[in-house]
Amino acid sequence: MTKKIAEYYFLWVKGILMFISSHIVLDWCRPDLHRNLSNENPNKPSKKVLEAIKNYGEMSNRYPDQGLVVRSKIADINKLDGPENVMLGNGSSEVFDNIFRCFLQPGEEVIQHTPCFGIYKLRCQILGGKLVSVPMIYKDRKELIFDPNGILDAITNKTKIIVIANPNNPTGNFMDAKSFIKIAETGIPFIVDEAYIEYAGLQMSQVQLTKKYANVLITRTLSKAYGLAGMRFGYALGNKDVIGQISAALLPWNVGTIPMWAALAAFEDKKALEERVRFNSRELDFIEESLSDIPGLVIFHSHANYILFDTGGTGKKGKDMVKYAEEKGLIFRPDAPKYDSEGWFRITIGSEEENRMAVKVVRDFLTK
Repeated sequence: MTKKIAEYYFLWVKGILMFISSHIVLDWCRPDLHRNLSNENPNKPSKKVLEAIKNYGEMSNRYPDQGLVVRSKIADINKLDGPENVMLGNGSSEVFDNIFRCFLQPGEEVIQHTPCFGIYKLRCQILGGKLVSVPMIYKDRKELIFDPNGILDAITNKTKIIVIANPNNPTGNFMDAKSFIKIAETGIPFIVDEAYIEYAGLQMSQVQLTKKYANVLITRTLSKAYGLAGMRFGYALGNKDVIGQISAALLPWNVGTIPMWAALAAFEDKKALEERVRFNSRELDFIEESLSDIPGLVIFHSHANYILFDTGGTGKKGKDMVKYAEEKGLIFRPDAPKYDSEGWFRITIGSEEENRMAVKVVRDFLTK
């Protein structure tokens, strides 16, 4: 008897649905709404990046190389030996996918610190892995802090990957540098997700650990501070032998000619990056200061381009805040209930106009 196609799927793949961000779908379907939700950069690409896109768009009939020039540039920026320390990906999402595929087998474990970026769960699930979530500590119900000892205590003989976002998404804070060393010394593949590091400066990076610990991999993206989310360009930094091995699992020509040369232009355009970082810092301060006097509202100080809020102390729910904002023309990002509060939501830094609209909407909702 002929088997049905569904019988050929891996057990851990059956029933998994295609990832769809309903909020981004709403973005594109409702261009009248303001996008304060997806941690995008509100500033358009710099003129130098746009020029590179145009110039290399005219070479789209040719296959790309392996990005030797841009990988060399990335290595130089991070004071690494050379391009062999750098792996490129179609966004950092592909970078995570490739790393996970190289280390994780069905039934093995990935430790993540929550709340965190959802991609770790998605890539673990598709490989049949088990996700182990270690909650951050809600200290005095004023700040969420890392729990490195909790991470170390969660390690078992099945642990194959530990992943930490630094600064964390969605809390926007950093873990203490000494804690990274403790985790690195376990020898377990340790991914440090630095998607937002440029907002605070590369002096906050843990990239130097890759020189001493072969198990440490740093991941980055151009989607945030560089403002190139739609271009899909990410990369990993690490020991050359490890990078070489995991790069062998990449699809050939996984990053196109246009993204690679546009990325190089972005790295070389230091002034544009500095302007974006200054803008973001100024607007972060504006939002935090403008809402700091609302009783019961917890604002998590951020080193990224978003701010997490907990309205639990005001008696209001985060999902209702998000609904109200949409009625007023803004899309905020809801966050799941946790720590006995239903007041969680997040705002992405938008344009000056959008940020002032956001402040008014939050104040109106919470004080009426």
